[in-house]
Amino acid sequence: MSFLRRRSATPAGPDFDVLAMDPGDWPGNLGAGLLPAPDGTCQGVFLRYDLFGGRGPAMIIGNLPEGSPARDVAEDEIPFEVGQLLLALENDEEVTVVETEDTPVLQGDNLLIVRRLKLSESRVSCVQFDRSDGVLVTIAAWDRPITDDLYALLKPLPAELFQQG
Repeated sequence: MSFLRRRSATPAGPDFDVLAMDPGDWPGNLGAGLLPAPDGTCQGVFLRYDLFGGRGPAMIIGNLPEGSPARDVAEDEIPFEVGQLLLALENDEEVTVVETEDTPVLQGDNLLIVRRLKLSESRVSCVQFDRSDGVLVTIAAWDRPITDDLYALLKPLPAELFQQG
């Protein structure tokens, strides 16, 4: 997966490529959040895709590198991105992971092992996969299933998207 390698130059944002959907491909608004560490390094990026018409957040895609504290969750605890989605929806119900299932998915010539998480809140769909550079990608969607064709839409976003202006 050559397009998932670490960049050599020091970017203004994260020091890893962020894999997500291009904002131009999404019919709504995009918000990005960085998880900073005390030393100033980026411990993760999450992108929130909102639909037009004020219907609220539809999907959150997170990219968390190895060592990110947001990756340290108990076995039945929800991923960080699911928590962010529920927070954005102002849903304060207790949600847990009920079951996980590993599924092989072909993305171009690359094989991904996708972990599908079944949650106690059935309106949330969630999948995770590890990239070749150690970054964990988590996709959480509200009230819509995550199908295998979504993976074809994922690509590295340009570093300029994360520069402070």
